[in-house]
Amino acid sequence: MANKPFLTDIKTLRKRARQHIEQGAVTPGYRGNRETVIKLLNEALATEIVCVLRYRRHHFMAAGINATSVAQEFLQHANEEQMHADQIAQRIVQLGGEPNFSPEGLLTRSHAEYVEGETLIDMIKEDLVAERIAIDSYREMIAYLGNDDPTTRRMMEGILAMEEEHADDLVSLLEELGL
Repeated sequence: MANKPFLTDIKTLRKRARQHIEQGAVTPGYRGNRETVIKLLNEALATEIVCVLRYRRHHFMAAGINATSVAQEFLQHANEEQMHADQIAQRIVQLGGEPNFSPEGLLTRSHAEYVEGETLIDMIKEDLVAERIAIDSYREMIAYLGNDDPTTRRMMEGILAMEEEHADDLVSLLEELGL
Protein backbone atom coordinates (compact mmCIF):
# COMPACT_ATOMS: atom_id res chain seq x y z
CA MET A 1 0.00 0.00 0.00
CA ALA A 2 2.86 2.38 0.74
CA ASN A 3 4.16 2.01 -2.84
CA LYS A 4 0.80 2.76 -4.44
CA PRO A 5 0.57 6.35 -5.70
CA PHE A 6 -2.26 8.41 -4.22
CA LEU A 7 -3.14 10.25 -7.43
CA THR A 8 -2.76 9.74 -11.13
CA ASP A 9 0.23 11.74 -12.33
CA ILE A 10 -0.55 15.34 -13.29
CA LYS A 11 0.36 14.89 -16.94
CA THR A 12 -2.16 12.04 -17.33
CA LEU A 13 -4.87 13.98 -15.48
CA ARG A 14 -4.37 16.97 -17.78
CA LYS A 15 -4.44 14.80 -20.90
CA ARG A 16 -7.66 13.00 -19.82
CA ALA A 17 -9.33 16.32 -18.94
CA ARG A 18 -8.90 17.48 -22.54
CA GLN A 19 -10.57 14.36 -23.95
CA HIS A 20 -14.35 14.39 -24.44
CA ILE A 21 -14.75 17.85 -22.90
CA GLU A 22 -18.30 17.98 -24.26
CA GLN A 23 -19.23 15.57 -21.45
CA GLY A 24 -18.67 18.28 -18.86
CA ALA A 25 -18.49 16.87 -15.34
CA VAL A 26 -18.61 13.26 -16.54
CA THR A 27 -14.96 12.28 -16.79
CA PRO A 28 -13.50 8.85 -17.61
CA GLY A 29 -13.27 8.31 -13.85
CA TYR A 30 -17.07 8.24 -13.54
CA ARG A 31 -17.95 4.64 -12.67
CA GLY A 32 -21.74 4.78 -12.59
CA ASN A 33 -24.00 3.49 -15.31
CA ARG A 34 -25.19 6.91 -16.52
CA GLU A 35 -28.26 5.54 -18.30
CA THR A 36 -29.46 3.77 -15.15
CA VAL A 37 -28.58 6.68 -12.87
CA ILE A 38 -30.47 9.13 -15.11
CA LYS A 39 -33.48 6.78 -15.17
CA LEU A 40 -33.45 6.54 -11.37
CA LEU A 41 -33.08 10.30 -11.04
CA ASN A 42 -36.01 10.90 -13.40
CA GLU A 43 -38.10 8.59 -11.21
CA ALA A 44 -37.01 10.57 -8.15
CA LEU A 45 -37.83 13.79 -10.03
CA ALA A 46 -41.33 12.52 -10.79
CA THR A 47 -41.73 11.49 -7.14
CA GLU A 48 -40.76 14.97 -5.97
CA ILE A 49 -43.08 16.68 -8.48
CA VAL A 50 -46.02 14.52 -7.39
CA CYS A 51 -45.22 15.35 -3.77
CA VAL A 52 -45.08 19.08 -4.56
CA LEU A 53 -48.49 18.89 -6.22
CA ARG A 54 -50.07 16.88 -3.38
CA TYR A 55 -48.61 19.13 -0.66
CA ARG A 56 -49.76 22.27 -2.51
CA ARG A 57 -53.28 20.89 -2.81
CA HIS A 58 -53.28 19.99 0.86
CA HIS A 59 -52.02 23.47 1.71
CA PHE A 60 -54.98 25.07 -0.03
CA MET A 61 -57.57 22.46 1.01
CA ALA A 62 -56.66 22.29 4.71
CA ALA A 63 -59.75 23.10 6.77
CA GLY A 64 -60.72 22.91 10.41
CA ILE A 65 -59.62 24.20 13.77
CA ASN A 66 -55.96 23.19 13.28
CA ALA A 67 -55.85 24.03 9.59
CA THR A 68 -53.69 27.16 9.69
CA SER A 69 -50.61 25.60 11.30
CA VAL A 70 -50.96 22.35 9.34
CA ALA A 71 -51.40 24.26 6.06
CA GLN A 72 -48.17 26.14 6.78
CA GLU A 73 -46.38 22.83 7.33
CA PHE A 74 -47.77 21.55 4.00
CA LEU A 75 -46.53 24.68 2.24
CA GLN A 76 -43.06 24.38 3.77
CA HIS A 77 -42.86 20.73 2.70
CA ALA A 78 -44.06 21.62 -0.82
CA ASN A 79 -41.32 24.23 -1.14
CA GLU A 80 -38.67 21.81 0.09
CA GLU A 81 -39.88 19.10 -2.29
CA GLN A 82 -39.61 21.64 -5.13
CA MET A 83 -36.05 22.35 -4.06
CA HIS A 84 -35.33 18.60 -4.24
CA ALA A 85 -36.85 18.42 -7.73
CA ASP A 86 -34.61 21.28 -8.85
CA GLN A 87 -31.49 19.62 -7.42
CA ILE A 88 -32.34 16.34 -9.11
CA ALA A 89 -33.06 18.01 -12.46
CA GLN A 90 -29.74 19.84 -12.30
CA ARG A 91 -27.87 16.61 -11.58
CA ILE A 92 -29.57 14.87 -14.51
CA VAL A 93 -28.30 17.66 -16.78
CA GLN A 94 -24.79 17.40 -15.29
CA LEU A 95 -24.81 13.71 -16.17
CA GLY A 96 -25.72 14.53 -19.77
CA GLY A 97 -29.38 13.56 -19.48
CA GLU A 98 -32.66 15.38 -19.82
CA PRO A 99 -34.96 15.86 -16.84
CA ASN A 100 -38.42 14.54 -17.64
CA PHE A 101 -40.97 17.14 -16.56
CA SER A 102 -43.66 15.84 -18.88
CA PRO A 103 -47.04 15.48 -17.17
CA GLU A 104 -47.68 12.48 -19.41
CA GLY A 105 -46.76 9.39 -17.40
CA LEU A 106 -45.80 11.42 -14.32
CA LEU A 107 -47.67 9.11 -11.95
CA THR A 108 -46.20 5.99 -13.53
CA ARG A 109 -42.65 7.35 -13.13
CA SER A 110 -43.28 8.51 -9.56
CA HIS A 111 -42.78 6.12 -6.68
CA ALA A 112 -45.30 8.06 -4.58
CA GLU A 113 -49.00 8.23 -5.34
CA TYR A 114 -51.15 11.31 -5.59
CA VAL A 115 -53.94 10.80 -3.06
CA GLU A 116 -55.91 13.90 -2.17
CA GLY A 117 -57.40 12.88 1.16
CA GLU A 118 -60.82 13.95 2.43
CA THR A 119 -59.98 15.34 5.86
CA LEU A 120 -56.98 17.07 7.40
CA ILE A 121 -56.03 13.77 9.07
CA ASP A 122 -56.32 11.92 5.74
CA MET A 123 -54.09 14.51 4.09
CA ILE A 124 -51.42 14.18 6.77
CA LYS A 125 -51.55 10.38 6.56
CA GLU A 126 -51.28 10.38 2.76
CA ASP A 127 -48.32 12.73 2.93
CA LEU A 128 -46.70 10.49 5.55
CA VAL A 129 -47.20 7.40 3.36
CA ALA A 130 -45.60 9.25 0.43
CA GLU A 131 -42.64 10.30 2.59
CA ARG A 132 -42.16 6.71 3.74
CA ILE A 133 -42.17 5.53 0.12
CA ALA A 134 -39.59 8.18 -0.80
CA ILE A 135 -37.45 7.23 2.20
CA ASP A 136 -37.31 3.56 1.21
CA SER A 137 -36.81 4.16 -2.51
CA TYR A 138 -34.12 6.81 -1.95
CA ARG A 139 -32.30 4.49 0.46
CA GLU A 140 -32.23 1.85 -2.25
CA MET A 141 -30.96 4.38 -4.80
CA ILE A 142 -28.21 5.45 -2.41
CA ALA A 143 -27.16 1.82 -1.90
CA TYR A 144 -27.14 1.27 -5.68
CA LEU A 145 -24.99 4.36 -6.26
CA GLY A 146 -22.45 3.36 -3.63
CA ASN A 147 -19.05 4.72 -4.56
CA ASP A 148 -19.75 4.67 -8.31
CA ASP A 149 -21.31 8.14 -8.21
CA PRO A 150 -20.50 9.85 -4.91
CA THR A 151 -21.89 13.24 -6.02
CA THR A 152 -25.34 11.85 -6.79
CA ARG A 153 -25.20 9.66 -3.68
CA ARG A 154 -24.46 12.65 -1.42
CA MET A 155 -27.24 14.68 -3.04
CA MET A 156 -29.70 11.84 -2.49
CA GLU A 157 -28.48 11.39 1.10
CA GLY A 158 -29.27 15.07 1.76
CA ILE A 159 -32.71 14.68 0.19
CA LEU A 160 -33.29 11.49 2.19
CA ALA A 161 -32.45 13.31 5.43
CA MET A 162 -35.07 15.96 4.66
CA GLU A 163 -37.67 13.31 3.73
CA GLU A 164 -37.05 11.67 7.11
CA GLU A 165 -37.51 15.06 8.77
CA HIS A 166 -40.80 15.52 6.88
CA ALA A 167 -41.99 12.12 8.10
CA ASP A 168 -41.16 13.09 11.69
CA ASP A 169 -43.00 16.41 11.26
CA LEU A 170 -46.08 14.60 9.99
CA VAL A 171 -46.04 12.08 12.84
CA SER A 172 -45.81 15.01 15.25
CA LEU A 173 -48.83 16.64 13.59
CA LEU A 174 -50.83 13.45 13.97
CA GLU A 175 -49.83 13.24 17.64
CA GLU A 176 -50.83 16.88 18.21
CA LEU A 177 -54.20 16.11 16.65
CA GLY A 178 -54.69 13.21 19.07
CA LEU A 179 -53.92 10.26 16.80
